[in-house]
Amino acid sequence: MNFSKIKADFNLNFIQDERWRYLTSGLANTMKITFLAVILGICIGTVVAIIRSSHDKTAAEMRPGIGKVILAILNLICKFYLTVIRGTPVVVQLMIMYYIIFASSRNSMMVAVLAFGINSGAYVAEIIRSGIMSVDGGQFEAGRSLGFNYVKTMRYIIIPQALKNVLPALANEFIVLLKETSVAGYVTIRDLTMGGNIIRAATYSPFMPLFAVALTYLVIVIFFTWLISKLERRLMNSDR
Repeated sequence: MNFSKIKADFNLNFIQDERWRYLTSGLANTMKITFLAVILGICIGTVVAIIRSSHDKTAAEMRPGIGKVILAILNLICKFYLTVIRGTPVVVQLMIMYYIIFASSRNSMMVAVLAFGINSGAYVAEIIRSGIMSVDGGQFEAGRSLGFNYVKTMRYIIIPQALKNVLPALANEFIVLLKETSVAGYVTIRDLTMGGNIIRAATYSPFMPLFAVALTYLVIVIFFTWLISKLERRLMNSDR
């Protein structure tokens, strides 16, 4: 192994002209997009999950009226949203948001957060919905016995239990979203992957920049996977 060649390549790709800054600034943008998008995704997913699970649990028992019609319409809208978002690639959704829906905007960061957040919301919705459906039906009866209506029962009893049940799955969704943001460069965002591509284009040396990008993603994923495993153990211990 020619260590002098490796040292020269390392110096060319990262030390010379402080090219390592492309990776650090790109990593900062990647983490910013991921955190904001996952928050947006949880908000969207929670609303969609509540609508879908409420329709599944109560539609058959509801009396005919405007409330039942509104719930049915909202459920159809949510099902359409889930079908479209989960049935199309995230990179296509990102480019549609940037080049069509927000064509007049040059705030690519905001567009990316919206695109990834809306995409994540579809998957989060099914995760939270499965958590809501897994809560024992007797919990609704317990809420009624306390004088809660359906909304208060969902807010104070069902949702907290459902979120606790699906918290590890939501954390895994964060990891998936982190890796999906690697396509943010399609809308001119200097994320981690784009930072590696900029170095590669300047040095004509593909190995070092791409290896550094892959290694950075791997270290971050390993770190968050470790955090998730600790979270799962803590949740398991709290249930005992």
